[in-house]
Amino acid sequence: MAGMAAQAEKINPAIGRTMAGADIVIETLADLGVDTVFGYSGGAILPTYDAIFRFNSEHDGGAGDAMQLVVPANEQGACFMASGYARAGGRPGVCLVTSGPGATNCVTPVRDSLADSVPLVLLCGQVPTGAMGTDAFQEAPIVNIMAPCAKHVFLVKDTAKLEPTIRAAFEIAASGRPGPVVVDIPKDVQNGECEFRGAGHTLDLHGYRRRIRRILGNRLTPEKCRDFFARLGESQRPLLYVGGGVIHSGAADSLRAFADRYRLPVVTTLMGIGAVDTTHDNSLHMLGMHGTAYANYAVEDCDLLIAVGARFDDRVAGRPDVFAPNTRAIMHIDIDSAEINKVMPAAWFHHGDAGITLRDLMDNDGGFRAGFGPWLEHIRRLKRKYRLNYRRDGDLIQPYYVLELLNSLIDGEAIVATGVGQHQMWAAQYLDYRHPRSWLTSGSMGTMGFGLPAAIGAQFACPGKMVFDIDGDGSLRMNFGELETVTTYGLPLKVLLMNNFGDGMVRQWQKTFFKSRYAGSDKSLYRKDFVQAAKADGYPFARRVNNKADLPGVLREFVAARSPAFLEVVIDQDAGVYPMVSPGTGYKQMITGDYIARREDGAAGEDDVDPISGSGMF
Repeated sequence: MAGMAAQAEKINPAIGRTMAGADIVIETLADLGVDTVFGYSGGAILPTYDAIFRFNSEHDGGAGDAMQLVVPANEQGACFMASGYARAGGRPGVCLVTSGPGATNCVTPVRDSLADSVPLVLLCGQVPTGAMGTDAFQEAPIVNIMAPCAKHVFLVKDTAKLEPTIRAAFEIAASGRPGPVVVDIPKDVQNGECEFRGAGHTLDLHGYRRRIRRILGNRLTPEKCRDFFARLGESQRPLLYVGGGVIHSGAADSLRAFADRYRLPVVTTLMGIGAVDTTHDNSLHMLGMHGTAYANYAVEDCDLLIAVGARFDDRVAGRPDVFAPNTRAIMHIDIDSAEINKVMPAAWFHHGDAGITLRDLMDNDGGFRAGFGPWLEHIRRLKRKYRLNYRRDGDLIQPYYVLELLNSLIDGEAIVATGVGQHQMWAAQYLDYRHPRSWLTSGSMGTMGFGLPAAIGAQFACPGKMVFDIDGDGSLRMNFGELETVTTYGLPLKVLLMNNFGDGMVRQWQKTFFKSRYAGSDKSLYRKDFVQAAKADGYPFARRVNNKADLPGVLREFVAARSPAFLEVVIDQDAGVYPMVSPGTGYKQMITGDYIARREDGAAGEDDVDPISGSGMF
């Protein structure tokens, strides 16, 4: 939002001019610093598409003032691109679609963005106000449909309300706990005329702004800081449990400084990956259903759990009654008060911004000095003994091997987007992530087809960075048309398809829980030639690897390619995601497969947990 604020400070020559509502939309977006819009045209939004065309004709070549319009294969792709743009760039993504099916195609990305707290602004065309409610051509009740899926929905019936509503939409999307905001704009409102007013002309969000100010102003008192460090001082095995809220709030630097100062090991949720450098000695990577065994065992062993921007969802605390059984207390920091005490009771909690709260704690620690050396040594032993592993011999290409090779080439310095399924979990487990906003995935909704359009959006947000879509054959099919979008815009995006000829995660569950009845999940009879399709879409690099010996060399070429690149790797169809915590069980019942070590009883016994004395704590 800093770039948008700087843009808004400029004196806009359009201020005071009377213009059509469609021009108001585009002028307001430009005034807010929007440089890229993802969308698909149609009858009810044509006035605004014409306005963006005319705006760019007037601003072409003018110090980057033109607004890039990215046209995908369909509206779901456009909205996921806007989501990827927001996730990678840290500022609201913008999607512009027509009424009816154009808008309803965006329901899934909007709900996906709400579930993952992603700032998104969706602008929808609508039939003229006089035709609303008559089942007019391409009419859909978007306010009713989107209301439970978005952070907020606006229907604009007065052209004079367009500018303030759009400004308010951006404010709501980006503030507090971020989320998607939908603005429904009838065609006659786009064609109406009014005066463009410029920065500051927004809706009166008095109640909302008061709540946001209260959250941001909710600072820790000295007494509450003392209580925090008293509890930390009584602990021998503290553990930081970090979620996506740390990344969304821009608190990763504060979190890293906090963990380093007090020598705290860190586990992250799927959405929290990148909040800490996964190569750091004290990083235990991801916990939960498919978390690393050593992260889950650390949760079993800890006696104090400090949750920051995390919500104890069912993939982490599937059985709250047995989650973190040796923990004497939970401390919870979150910007959304609804998450505190929702699943796990907190002995100490604070409702506020994660970064501000962590800095307040560091500024008021009373000289606290950590003495958790024995616990950190225990953590290192957990990482050695229960490390990720897999079958390394045999002729079939193992997906873990593919990602280990890729990791050696990119070293945690790329942006990675994924679809949903086994490949998503393997990418979370086997790749390193040194920076926040480098891991983009559909977490709460688990939406197949997310990866490719999200990667496209990320590449537009971060044009100088290397961006990968790591996908599975099932997920890639969902938005396969967006392969052409990559080549249309000449993006140096890299698509790595791990093909196991089926819906791998579904197959794994069917094998484990349904006696290998693979109903609807086996795609081995399908005849999709992904490489030929990529070539037809203009990929200069489009290869398939079946032979394990060929993989290292081809993968190096793939990573080195400076043009759009597509690589299909045929992997072992029976490869599974391990560890796995089955639904309705606790971490003690974690399934680690044949190659990852596990505790015999799954419990922290005398041989596993070191007796740690209270000496040397300060």
